[in-house]
Amino acid sequence: MAAGDPEARVAELRSTIEYHNERYFSLDSPEIADAEYDALVGELRQLEAEHPELVTADSPTQRVGGATSGLFSPVRHRVPMMSLDNAFDGLELGAWADRLARQLPDVDLGTLDFSAEPKVDGVAMSLTYVDGRFTQAATRGDGVTGEDVTANVATISVVPDVLDPAAGPYPHHLEVRGEVYLPTSAFEQMNKRQEDAGERLFVNPRNAAAGSLRQKDPIVTATRPLSFWAYQIGEVDGLDAEDAAGTDAGGVRWPPDRQSDALALLRRAGLPVSPDARTVLGIAAAVERCAELAEHRHDLPYEIDGVVLKVDDLALHDRLGATSRAPRWAIAFKFPPEERTTTLLDIEVSIGRTGRATPFARLEPVFVGGSTVGLATLHNEDQVRAKDVRPGDTVIVRKAGDVIPEVVGPVARPAGGPRRRAPWRFPTKCPSCGMPLVRLEGESDTYCTNIDCPQQRVQRIVHFASRSAMDIEGLGEQRVVQLVGTGLIGDPADLYALGPGSLAGLDKMGELSEHNLLTAIAESKERPLSRLLVALGIRHVGPTGARALARAFASLERLRAVGAETLAATAGVGPVIAASVAEFFDNPANAAVLERLAVSGVSLVEPGVPPEGLAAEAAEAAGPLAGRSVVVTGTLAGYSREEAEAAIVARGGTSPGSVSKRTYAVVVGDAPGAAKVTKAEKLGVPMLSPEDFEPLLATGELGAGTAPDPPG
Repeated sequence: MAAGDPEARVAELRSTIEYHNERYFSLDSPEIADAEYDALVGELRQLEAEHPELVTADSPTQRVGGATSGLFSPVRHRVPMMSLDNAFDGLELGAWADRLARQLPDVDLGTLDFSAEPKVDGVAMSLTYVDGRFTQAATRGDGVTGEDVTANVATISVVPDVLDPAAGPYPHHLEVRGEVYLPTSAFEQMNKRQEDAGERLFVNPRNAAAGSLRQKDPIVTATRPLSFWAYQIGEVDGLDAEDAAGTDAGGVRWPPDRQSDALALLRRAGLPVSPDARTVLGIAAAVERCAELAEHRHDLPYEIDGVVLKVDDLALHDRLGATSRAPRWAIAFKFPPEERTTTLLDIEVSIGRTGRATPFARLEPVFVGGSTVGLATLHNEDQVRAKDVRPGDTVIVRKAGDVIPEVVGPVARPAGGPRRRAPWRFPTKCPSCGMPLVRLEGESDTYCTNIDCPQQRVQRIVHFASRSAMDIEGLGEQRVVQLVGTGLIGDPADLYALGPGSLAGLDKMGELSEHNLLTAIAESKERPLSRLLVALGIRHVGPTGARALARAFASLERLRAVGAETLAATAGVGPVIAASVAEFFDNPANAAVLERLAVSGVSLVEPGVPPEGLAAEAAEAAGPLAGRSVVVTGTLAGYSREEAEAAIVARGGTSPGSVSKRTYAVVVGDAPGAAKVTKAEKLGVPMLSPEDFEPLLATGELGAGTAPDPPG
């Protein structure tokens, strides 16, 4: 292709996009991540805008979706199922708002209602109900013609066979549009079953959902835990004028006048509607809702890749119209990509603080999830085998927020190359100390059993200094490797023996760097006992368990003095953690480190807890919240998350991280976790506002009128 030749580049882009359309829409086997596909389409659209003479009717930018696969009978949509234009940042959202303002000069966008709905990462679906009874399901296909998947969709338990009569009367012909998807937990369970069976893992929930729908045998589809969200009313036909003049039991007319009314009607008809859809006032609030969902996307029990904004007034939809492929009254705000493709250069093994050997991928660096990723975890030997990734593969890399990047699976292999290469094999010797690696019977993890392994020693100290533990700023892995390698430290207690001048001569360690590091080490002595318990790396003891132990016994001395039976009876601990803690304290080497930490002046008590501690028996016998479980979600004025939990425990209650049928109440602060709110609503657990928290602590009673509706 000649440099700068737009016609040749347009032809190349169209060919590439058509190839990936077939992989995505027809074969359910994409080779690139969505963000890279969007970038190709965006480049083509830009070139066509700059060179309108190159636009053709069959260009991918002028069509919706992809061709049907031929596996199922075709269904022609009575009203085309259009795609949506995308916005990838605030500027593009602003440009959409400007277009609305030009087309609706008599409408104030600051007072216009918008429907803001999570963009579920699933498969677009059209459901047809005739006289309230489910008769057909069809995929979107190319927007004009889809595929008949009625038998498969009929196996989805949340799709009603008959609409609720109380929400009628219904049109003779009612089309409901929505998304078939896999809940996150269901996807993880499916992959666990695949792994246990030694079969290849599904790449992501969207592809797993699409593959489940394309099963020729509905019995197979029925074994897949698919779900459905309804998000729009499509064609409405055959509603009598007398019926149209009336309202349903919820006071909303058929057909609805607003998108928010449409969602309410669908919900009352018995169709599932996302509880996270909101109606907001004004374009600024719509943009704010996009940012809010982006921040909390991982709190939802299903995967989303953006937010769909729609003008709520359906009458304005007619005024705004549509282009050849997308409505002007809606736009999809796409989140930054969390999946990208890159080359897997090599597979190596790291040794953790417990000796666990974890395979990881060394990658061609790629920007994903807000940062450049060059390394990604492969979890364990079984995962590598199930994903069948090998050096040289083009792989999908996922990074969700602060979660450690992982390799999802391969998407392509060079012909004649790694395809003939033998699968990667787990090493038999530790790459750090050369001792044998052992996989314990019945476990998926492999361990180096040499407790003097240099890499284990390094990782134990790195963990000790980490932010969630003793939080020693400036003591990262590279610095620990340096200190261990020069013999200055061998365990965490050695850190507190370092003094001025002891670090002189180390690479990149001047006087100021030494002063800052020694100051950070000294400051860490004041960390509470709960942080020290995390820092010690006791198996199964995380921040929640460490706080429970520290609050129950108040000091390390009291904690070490009790046995496993007493520990197991402590609220929030249980027999597994108890046995692990007792075993840790019984180890002479660990006891020696603890003694040296005490001599060094490291705090061994939990501030704010009575010296005798909040033993389980005492906690349950006294306090207004005795025996009650209170969950806090979101932020509360005047309390950090830890302080709120401590206040609950100090009054005899417990504060777990999840909602269950045994939960007494959920305190809903600002920016709550949507999954917790949804579960509380489903289980009928009372939800309290931040203003109700203090009265709850004082009396333990919910009080009259203190259980508000879910936020929004």
